[in-house]
Amino acid sequence: MLEIKDLTVHYDKALALDNVTLNVEGNEVVAVLGANGAGKSTLLRAISGLVRGAGEILFDGARLDVLHRHEIVKAGVVHCPEGRRLFPEMTVLENLLLGAYLRKEHRQIDDDRERVYALFPVLKERSKQVASTLSGGEQQMVAIGRALMSNPKLLMLDEPSLGLAPLAQEAIFRGIKEIANGGVSVLLVEQNARQALSIAHRAYVLEVGRVALSGTNQELATNPHVREAYLAP
Repeated sequence: MLEIKDLTVHYDKALALDNVTLNVEGNEVVAVLGANGAGKSTLLRAISGLVRGAGEILFDGARLDVLHRHEIVKAGVVHCPEGRRLFPEMTVLENLLLGAYLRKEHRQIDDDRERVYALFPVLKERSKQVASTLSGGEQQMVAIGRALMSNPKLLMLDEPSLGLAPLAQEAIFRGIKEIANGGVSVLLVEQNARQALSIAHRAYVLEVGRVALSGTNQELATNPHVREAYLAP
């Protein structure tokens, strides 16, 4: 579904990604692990058109890196950024509906809203509540739900569990697994490597902008370097 070939991105003279090659298949969860500054967020930003670089990004066989940002969303690639980025004084429902801004099929939008509510039932209870009054976990659910309202084929999540309490993290990862089971591929950037590998089919490890390791979730979970660097208690 997604194929990245030799992607290189600079911020001015600083090299952020260095010849990164990876892929995501249909109905697959792929995790991207790495320390702060490894290039994980830059990878997602490049795919969604927020930054540009050299190399190729293909989606369903067509060049994605030549499209405008809204065209990338229309193609089915949706980015849920780190930090949630909600509109704090708008309600849960209003935030969700903004995710469907580019869509016209009203009945399908209504169906997708109900799917979001089924995925995260607390959002239906909070639908008229302004986003700024929600807990961190609930806000993250709104951010993911808003991305789902764009009807993605590929959902990119950047640090969805960051700063959340353990119970909220469990709910978020459970929701990601259900999203994938529903037919949406997921590219997951996550510092909680243990949880990420528990739901991912495959994973890549980025170190200083390069792919240092890749493999199945089991291969990386038993890799000595990964265990020491990312899975140590």
